[in-house]
Amino acid sequence: MSDDVLLCTDRDGVRTLTLNRPERRNALDARLWLELADALRRVKRDPDVRALILTGSGGAFSSGADIGTGEKVHPRHKLDRLTDVALALHEMAVPTIAKVTGVAVGAGWNLALGCDLVVATPRSRFCQIFARRGLSVDLGGSWLLPKLVGLQQAKRLVLLADMIDAQEAHALGLVTWVKPDDEIDVFVDDLAARLAAGPPFALAQSKALLNDGASATLTEALANEARAQPGNFATADAAEAYAAFAAKRDPEFSGAWAPYDTEEHK
Repeated sequence: MSDDVLLCTDRDGVRTLTLNRPERRNALDARLWLELADALRRVKRDPDVRALILTGSGGAFSSGADIGTGEKVHPRHKLDRLTDVALALHEMAVPTIAKVTGVAVGAGWNLALGCDLVVATPRSRFCQIFARRGLSVDLGGSWLLPKLVGLQQAKRLVLLADMIDAQEAHALGLVTWVKPDDEIDVFVDDLAARLAAGPPFALAQSKALLNDGASATLTEALANEARAQPGNFATADAAEAYAAFAAKRDPEFSGAWAPYDTEEHK
């Protein structure tokens, strides 16, 4: 068994981060929180990463924060670790996918919900378990859930702390796809490859616009879009898209900065 609590692999512009404490169903302890926050920040600084997959080892996504460590640290310091992870994931420019096998509980579920897309299997189970532990919701759940399912359903999930299956989570809009256990790996790999092949700057802009638009007025959203779109025309990708369309071929997006017209892109 690896001593690494977080595994990192790269393939064709896709980085996969795997929570690796299977003996604790990938509960996040102090070390894993810190390493995950650092790994997410490294993605932001790496232009070669075009999509991110977040998953867990040993047949579970994450059973949440590890509250059984007996660590003698002020609770505020513990919550700061969670805050660092939640913000790093939310501010991630590249598209993110949570691949959920097994349980995603408490902060583990909210970690998955912090990703742009969630893929689960029929065996996946989800619970906002905080109330059962005498705790209130954290890792951004109070912000994420009302936006995703509305206030009433968010209260139901948090206050009752019921375990729900993948089909109910999908029906609520908390899971994007449910795939059989023997198909999820190929499906997520193909999905990540599609995202990695997209125009990186345009996807980052669209992701930020959607995040901001969830709480913006229409006037504010339109103004944000008007500010964002010129930046896309200043990349090589806009010209490449038109050239590929004219040539009836697939575009090859790079995100390269190309603010001036050239003969190649006319």
